[in-house]
Amino acid sequence: MSIEIKVPTVGESITEVTLAKWIKKEGDWVERDEVIAELESEKATFEINAEQAGVLKLIAKEDDTLKIGDVVCTIDTDAARPAGSAAKAEAPKAKEVVAPAANKTIAADVKATPVAAAIIADKKLDTKTVTPSGSNGKIVKQDVLEALNNPGRKPGVELFGRNSRPEKMSNLRKTVSRRLVEAKNTTAMLTTFNEVDMSAIMEIRAKNKDKFKEKHGVNLGFMSFFTKACCFALQEWPAVNASIEGDNIVYHDYCDVSIAVSAPKGLVVPVIRNAESLSMAGIEQEVVNLATKAKENKLTIEEMSGGTFTITNGGVFGSLMSTPIINIPQSAILGMHKIQERPMAVNGQAVIKPMMYLALSYDHRLIDGRESVSFLVRVKELLENPALLLFGKEPVKSLLEL
Repeated sequence: MSIEIKVPTVGESITEVTLAKWIKKEGDWVERDEVIAELESEKATFEINAEQAGVLKLIAKEDDTLKIGDVVCTIDTDAARPAGSAAKAEAPKAKEVVAPAANKTIAADVKATPVAAAIIADKKLDTKTVTPSGSNGKIVKQDVLEALNNPGRKPGVELFGRNSRPEKMSNLRKTVSRRLVEAKNTTAMLTTFNEVDMSAIMEIRAKNKDKFKEKHGVNLGFMSFFTKACCFALQEWPAVNASIEGDNIVYHDYCDVSIAVSAPKGLVVPVIRNAESLSMAGIEQEVVNLATKAKENKLTIEEMSGGTFTITNGGVFGSLMSTPIINIPQSAILGMHKIQERPMAVNGQAVIKPMMYLALSYDHRLIDGRESVSFLVRVKELLENPALLLFGKEPVKSLLEL
């Protein structure tokens, strides 16, 4: 009996996907529920599993665009199970290949002639910088000498070459492109700037990062401080946390904070739900969880849907200042940037401070200048005085209900 494996329904608005990669090959024996392929929609990458054990027959090819319900492959469930496949074999341990000429070792997955292996081991050469020219992808002596004589050159790129190559745009990149153009064309976007002295936060992190990691199992990063500060400011200036739907303005009593993450296949924006109710450790744990899933292409559509406000950190790439684009249908996005020491005037004296520029891009149809500037000033105040993050205001004023 042969069963068909079809593209499953992955979301209401998604009608087609791209076959990103086959995990199993034509004629492979697959177990029930074993991952056989990766599909990519306009929002996420997800896996497709074998519904029964049997021999795989591929129908769709990598990079094919498929409709929901299209047949991806079939599985012959009547095929004889290969000998030794009843139980999963233990993965073989990585071995080392001895390079006899130098009495040193290289990784077992590196195919190289004995002489090439000896030179690689002796020179401690990164095999990723070597372009193999031998049969079956084997590295030969000349390949190693070429890499040593041309350090820093990308493998496989000829000197003074002028080659170009087309590459099919992924569904995710298509979606990012469309949404960015839509944001520019459908919103009255403006950006306001400020700067924040990061001294207090950096001091808190330096003093408490080890205890924080020991107790909560995650690092104390900047994102928890910024998310916490934004949640207080969003509740004080609700228009920044709102969105436009038709002729209505929808206000949100909760803060679902989207965080922009650079994933292998493009920018994704997973959401920290009810961030206003989370502790610092809770926020950091969510950031790690979502960032890890993004890097492994395992984010679900639900984890990237919704969101009332976005934070993006261009500082991790060295950006000193930028104007982030609104993540529609949201109405505002906060851009964090690189921390850089600069001379600041303090009581008439020049003092070196670790400063960060902040940028708030906002939809002027919904948010006025007063609200946007006041929101950013409030975020700055909370970050420069982290004790305020306990109550959102000074403890004495909180006590006196002022």
